[in-house]
Amino acid sequence: MDFSFSEEQTLLRNTVQSLLADKYDFDTRRKIVKSADGWNPAMWKQLAELGLLAAPFSEELGGLGGGAIETMILMEEFGRHLVVEPFVETVVLAGGFLREGGSKAQQEAHIPGIVDGSTVWAFAYAEPQGRYNLADLVTTAKKDGAGYVLNGFKCVVIAAPWAQKLIVTARTSGGQRDRDGVSVFIVDKSAAGVSTRDYPTGDGRRASEITFENVKVGADALIGMEGKGLPLVEKVTDQAIAALSAEAVGCMGELNKTTVEYCKTRKQFGVPIGKFQVLQHRMVDMFMAYEQSVSMTYMVNLKLTEGETERVKAAAGAKVQIGKAGRFVGQQSVQLHGGMGMTDELNVGHYFKRLTMIDTQFGNVDHQLKRYSQAA
Repeated sequence: MDFSFSEEQTLLRNTVQSLLADKYDFDTRRKIVKSADGWNPAMWKQLAELGLLAAPFSEELGGLGGGAIETMILMEEFGRHLVVEPFVETVVLAGGFLREGGSKAQQEAHIPGIVDGSTVWAFAYAEPQGRYNLADLVTTAKKDGAGYVLNGFKCVVIAAPWAQKLIVTARTSGGQRDRDGVSVFIVDKSAAGVSTRDYPTGDGRRASEITFENVKVGADALIGMEGKGLPLVEKVTDQAIAALSAEAVGCMGELNKTTVEYCKTRKQFGVPIGKFQVLQHRMVDMFMAYEQSVSMTYMVNLKLTEGETERVKAAAGAKVQIGKAGRFVGQQSVQLHGGMGMTDELNVGHYFKRLTMIDTQFGNVDHQLKRYSQAA
């Protein structure tokens, strides 16, 4: 297969590389993370002005006509620079729900705000009892005239402190873990009955616990068909897994590069430690894990448009590889750097934290391995 990128895709990569190299070095990122807001709205606006938030959308929806490969290119570069701005939550997840399941009216109302950077979204799906089961929902949405009333609790809603809009999964019928009866709604975070508790995450981002108490939404807030939302949720989260895989590849690439450079300069017994064969073998193993992850990331992004079984197998397989490789590369990089590998001043520990968080999003290695076996 030909894995070379088109001229437009290469230009996209060069654009984001140039921007991040100039405006998003590691020290700048540390300052952003430690700021009161925890993100840089000016950078978000700049991403919009360069058309990067529009890249995955079709031209009919106001985008640049790209797709999964363009998202992969962007996410890999975001991973290299540990970008904290909510691209996955807003463009990949919210944009994915609107693109795949939204009505024409919903797309026209909301996608322009994503493309121009004026609206930030978050995906409220996780519940304490649900673990990685997307259908395990206690949050309910009951009919109220033409609209619905939502009640429930969502945890670890990444990017919610910055968001104006939420994509919320809730049960409209059936038992707690039934596949049928799951519905997807658009909810204003400022709506009456929505309360949040914001907190920083281990990888430098921000998240919220969100409580819904008799939150009223109109019929136009429902995405797709009532009670038939789970296949849409699974499809969009698989797209997010593909994007996160690319981000993890960016993180691992930087860890490999940083570790090799360190081993060439750090001396022990009068010679660089990179001369020791056992450490060379470790770095080769790190590189192999990285290259395998690159291959799986390409595969999942190419198979997102195929049938459900192929898509699920590709997404689950990629997530397993990314989880295992991310842990291995992160651990080895810290080990080869020694104690300084976990200091706040060095970027190695920050990459490792991000890789650890990516492993837990939308199902860890064990969960995705089980999912793969059930889909096969």
